[in-house]
Amino acid sequence: MGIKVHLSRIMGEKRIKISELASMTGLHRNGLTKLYNEDTDGIKFDTLEKLCRALGCSVEDLIEYIEDENE
Repeated sequence: MGIKVHLSRIMGEKRIKISELASMTGLHRNGLTKLYNEDTDGIKFDTLEKLCRALGCSVEDLIEYIEDENE
């Protein structure tokens, strides 16, 4: 499976829209949408820091490593 991004779950729990999160963090909506849909191949530490600060969560809340059962 690999890396799982929990941004959509956290935003849903906090009832925050992508446009609101973009305003709160200064991050671009396109990048946030890719993270929200888990359609990205990486994330900068600066982005993680801004998301954690805005959402009041830790890095471990946002991303998780899930081992592939077939490995």
